[in-house]
Amino acid sequence: MKTIFKSTALLILALATSTLSFAQEEETTEPEKTFELSGSVDTYFRYNLADDQLQAPGTSFAGSPGFAIGMANLIASYEGEKSGFVADLVFGPRGNDAVFGSTIGSSPIVNQLYAYYNVSEKLTLTIGNFNTFLGYEVISPAANFNYSTSYMFSYGPFSHTGIKADIALNDDWSLMLGLLNPTDMTEFNALDTYMFGAQLGYKGQYLNFLSGMGQTQIDYTGGFNLSESFYLGINATSFDSGEDTGFAGVALYPQLTVSEAFAVGLRFEAFADDSYVFAEPELDNTSITLTGSFTSGNIIFKPEFRLDSASESIFTGAELDPSESLASFLVAAIYSF
Repeated sequence: MKTIFKSTALLILALATSTLSFAQEEETTEPEKTFELSGSVDTYFRYNLADDQLQAPGTSFAGSPGFAIGMANLIASYEGEKSGFVADLVFGPRGNDAVFGSTIGSSPIVNQLYAYYNVSEKLTLTIGNFNTFLGYEVISPAANFNYSTSYMFSYGPFSHTGIKADIALNDDWSLMLGLLNPTDMTEFNALDTYMFGAQLGYKGQYLNFLSGMGQTQIDYTGGFNLSESFYLGINATSFDSGEDTGFAGVALYPQLTVSEAFAVGLRFEAFADDSYVFAEPELDNTSITLTGSFTSGNIIFKPEFRLDSASESIFTGAELDPSESLASFLVAAIYSF
């Protein structure tokens, strides 16, 4: 019996060893773990078609006069078989404005910092600090067609810290559910209250929802390829603070690709501020932004003309001579790697 037991044990050990060796051989055929360093650098020249150069649209970024700098963006990412991380750092004026909620306790350089785990092919869990899922535009100028940003983007949110689950329901439908800190409270939660976020996607069209602290925002982001060279992006949003204040807006982004090196696009935006930032009961803003995009290798040059107009005289500068409209021109250079 001892001989039979010993023989059986040796057989099981041999099978286990061969199975382990086979599994190790199989592992070599799976995708390799990868580390990547990417990012961008942007700078620009901006000029108002007015005497006062300190005036600027009431939107985020690209508001400094003359030659100015945007930000340096460094993104380190690691992708394993089942998990990975992203560490996204920003430096410069645009970066400081983007992560203003991160100034408590450390330097405001962390744009995103999160880890993720692929539970299955259809479910990914992400925990940490990540850019918002609402809206058409993003913080990085390399990912936007227009260099200056819209009112809807500028009024936020910019980023969230929390946990989210991305679910692929099928080939066409997707669902995201998230439990988040209060908006732009990116380092920790000092209020002991949380917000709920959700996104329902269908073939590149997204319905976004964010609620908590008596605030609710509903946002639609999407677009359509009307031809091989013509694309129409759409963004609409409505925010209610729960205190008879809020904002709402809609924007269209028609873009025409002329060649591999050149494209041109417009942004038409209508925006209403219902006593959320300004003291007026309701302030209406409209803006038209015309942007060209010249690409050569890793660098993109973007000449841009923008016309802003408002129902009240909100455009002021050093001379404190308010105006209801502002026309401006800029040329930006964006290098991505």
